[in-house]
Amino acid sequence: MMRILLHSDQPILAVGLECLLSATAGLEMAGTCFGIAQAEAQIATLDPDILLLDLSPEVNFEVLRELRNIRSECPVVLWVDEISTELAFQALGMGVRGILRKNLSPEGIVECLRKVHAGELWYEKDLTDRFFAARRVVLTPREGQLVSLISRGLKNKEIATALEIAEGTVKVYLGRLFQKLGVKDRFELALFGLKNLSSGRGRSVEGCAAGQATDAQGLRSLLIPREPRGPAGGAARAQSWRSLSGSRGLPANEV
Repeated sequence: MMRILLHSDQPILAVGLECLLSATAGLEMAGTCFGIAQAEAQIATLDPDILLLDLSPEVNFEVLRELRNIRSECPVVLWVDEISTELAFQALGMGVRGILRKNLSPEGIVECLRKVHAGELWYEKDLTDRFFAARRVVLTPREGQLVSLISRGLKNKEIATALEIAEGTVKVYLGRLFQKLGVKDRFELALFGLKNLSSGRGRSVEGCAAGQATDAQGLRSLLIPREPRGPAGGAARAQSWRSLSGSRGLPANEV
């Protein structure tokens, strides 16, 4: 008997999935939780075989890491509407065993859970094809912090305060990052960062006090599309990704 622990912030969808899984031979609901704190408590006490984790706004890299630390032998499957190539790649690197779309058929949902329980991975071919079609750039811990904070719209002075370094040092780091990633400015860097970060909102920009670079440690690499870069392509990419940003406007007069 495979026991599933479900986390979701959408009770109606959760009830529907509970009904499906409870009526399937060989599957049993270990429990359903509607918040991360509850999920952390239940994964430790209910001993589930799989954690089916809804990719809600409160789910981020730190949450995934903490859940894995609580019970590393419990496979995690992300339950998603949509997920970017970059976030899926980051999730794979953190040990997430599958990406399960909410619009998948009931048979597909059950097949996914059974395959993951048997030790297999469940990632769509389209996602894995995009993994191979992109260029992965490994970031140092400091570079990961910078990309995370730039993606939130922080100015150089604010980044310096958050990381407890000089503002001039921030400019030096950013110049090296632009060259390493092949981006032309901080706006393009922020777009790549946003595509790689989780959907979790985390704390606001104003919450990043000195030494509190929230979630910055979570970003370990960037996935850069292998495509020709030119003025037209860059502009089109920026326009299509602009709506992803929930951060403050990016100042144009800084490096």
